[in-house]
Amino acid sequence: MLFDLDGTLLDSERESAEAMARALAHGLGIVIDESDRAFIIGRSWVAIYDHLRARYPSLSWSRAELSAATARERVGVFAEVGATILPGAQAAVRALSHLPLGLVTGSSRAEAAQALAILGLDGAFAAMVCAEDVAASKPAPDGYLACARALGIDPAGAVAIEDSAAGIAAAAAAGCRVIAVAAGNFAGQDQRAADVILDSLEDLTPAVIAGLFAQVGSRHAFEVGD
Repeated sequence: MLFDLDGTLLDSERESAEAMARALAHGLGIVIDESDRAFIIGRSWVAIYDHLRARYPSLSWSRAELSAATARERVGVFAEVGATILPGAQAAVRALSHLPLGLVTGSSRAEAAQALAILGLDGAFAAMVCAEDVAASKPAPDGYLACARALGIDPAGAVAIEDSAAGIAAAAAAGCRVIAVAAGNFAGQDQRAADVILDSLEDLTPAVIAGLFAQVGSRHAFEVGD
């Protein structure tokens, strides 16, 4: 089982956008707009950094410097507004602990560690692929392929759990079956390319997972409860 993080297990993308905005304003005097904040949803630091470099030539930090500054600012943002654990997230990960579990996230390793501490899931994942670990971010399949290799599993036999259109595309391109979760999809991204759409991880059952491999033919999303 391969999990996305932000928007799937934890609602932290808007807090991350605020932290990034503060980091740029405090460190470089760059004031980003709402389109820049919206751009980060479902995207990794690889894509975010390239976007910001094209928009703001005065961005002199490296990608690593920007992600590190954002991680530091997130501490204060979380202290102010908290972070929302999405319904069923912790229980779903724990219920699947007998399986090889991987985390595939566009967040930096420092941000992933922050999020897992909030979730109480430190050590839950046998493999983690973060923004620093791949050259191409979602929707490229690199992260999912790398995580499957690290776990020693065939992507064709793996299930990915995602919230964003880019993440769904990445997992599908890697050959995984894909479950989309609507609970954290506050931006209304199109999830229809997933094999299954769940309202929340509370609906993730062994029957849903087994049903993914009973399907034959083209990918066609269906909502549990339809």
